[in-house]
Amino acid sequence: MSLPHIQLHPEVKSLLAKSFCQNKSEDADVNEKFVSLLKWLGVPPAYTTLRMNTRCCPVDNIIQQLDSVLQQQCRERKMEVFEMFQHPALKDCVVISNRGDNTMLQPVEKEVIVDFLCGMSVLRGADVFIQGIMGAPTSMQKGDMVSVYSDVDGLCRKGFTQTFRDNKVFVGNGITQISREDLFCSAKSLSGVGITMTQPLYEAPVLTDVLPNLVFAQNLPSIVCSHVLDPQPGEIILDMCAAPGGKTIHIATLMDNRGRVVAFDKTSQKVQKVLDNASRWGVTCVQAYCFDARKAVDISADVSGAPPYPRATFDRILLDAPCSALGQRPASRNRLKVNDLLSYPRYQRKLFYSAVELLRPGGVLVYSTCTVTLDENEGQVAWALETFPCLSLVKQKMHLGGPGFPGSDLKKDDLHLVQRFDPSALSLSETATCDTDTIGFFIAKFIKK
Repeated sequence: MSLPHIQLHPEVKSLLAKSFCQNKSEDADVNEKFVSLLKWLGVPPAYTTLRMNTRCCPVDNIIQQLDSVLQQQCRERKMEVFEMFQHPALKDCVVISNRGDNTMLQPVEKEVIVDFLCGMSVLRGADVFIQGIMGAPTSMQKGDMVSVYSDVDGLCRKGFTQTFRDNKVFVGNGITQISREDLFCSAKSLSGVGITMTQPLYEAPVLTDVLPNLVFAQNLPSIVCSHVLDPQPGEIILDMCAAPGGKTIHIATLMDNRGRVVAFDKTSQKVQKVLDNASRWGVTCVQAYCFDARKAVDISADVSGAPPYPRATFDRILLDAPCSALGQRPASRNRLKVNDLLSYPRYQRKLFYSAVELLRPGGVLVYSTCTVTLDENEGQVAWALETFPCLSLVKQKMHLGGPGFPGSDLKKDDLHLVQRFDPSALSLSETATCDTDTIGFFIAKFIKK
């Protein structure tokens, strides 16, 4: 039972196709490549990657502990043990080979509907948490085997009891940890796992609360991103759009917790997540603030303390920009509309202005997104080089992705300086690897002259 291609708003699909396919080589089947993109965005990557806390514990020790925990997990769920290995280039990354899709898996009679995000999380190895359950049969008791479906369009009302006829995707079978009555009729505030996924459509390790001070689940391109930034001990570094803090903590770890890492996010809850992750990993050099990065420049401000800051304050800046997120996998549906899609490049450029002002001469700026559109990636790099003569695009030491796409104003030679992780290439590859079977992602590195 395979997952469908990602569903997009028709106008977004048309715009993305036009952006994605323009100026490709004549011998390439452009339409086939775009169809391949839609297919692979709808399914999860074949690998789970975790970043290891190398400051806290030797890598071999972490892998040994992780292997022991996951073997126990597989025994309890009656699954085969997952293959695990240290990434050959990213020495702080451990790779786990997932399994799927399980085409022979059949749904059972009792059906549980979960919200869209919950369903997509299940496809990457998560159990179903109570908060994600939308509908369940009246007969559901604790210990029942149920089939779990993701509500693709968000139409299921909380507490729904009938068979759900709207757009849904089967994500696997599991054992309930709570009855329907307790789930929907309890006066208490409930939390925790509601369904343990014993027969997921795609098998991946369940990482909730697994060695939280030693490993952090993170997509491989995101791990690459911090290595491209190459932070050094003693430097002052800014993470402009930081939550939930994966890259922020990675930066601090690569600096051996020596220096200063300033992190911004616009909501206090997300800032707290950054601080919680820093505390969990024993990182003390991170300062996180609820602040709009577009307003972070003030020539009269002090370098120390809270934002804003004067020009040329930071040695390195990571601009992991808010984007259309059209590279995230798996996604059975993306609700983005055309106006939303077109708004991101404008917002990203405002952040660029702040970043360039805050960066010292000789400093490094890394720009990244988790989307596949030309306008938010190669097009933004071309715009930045034209708008800021002080910026030079430079080679990335850790280059595991492919070159950039033609079609923007970015010069041909510069396409090999940026790196793009491109899910559409998977159908054209004989063997997928952990470096190619990833989310869609883009990275560019600049030096300020």
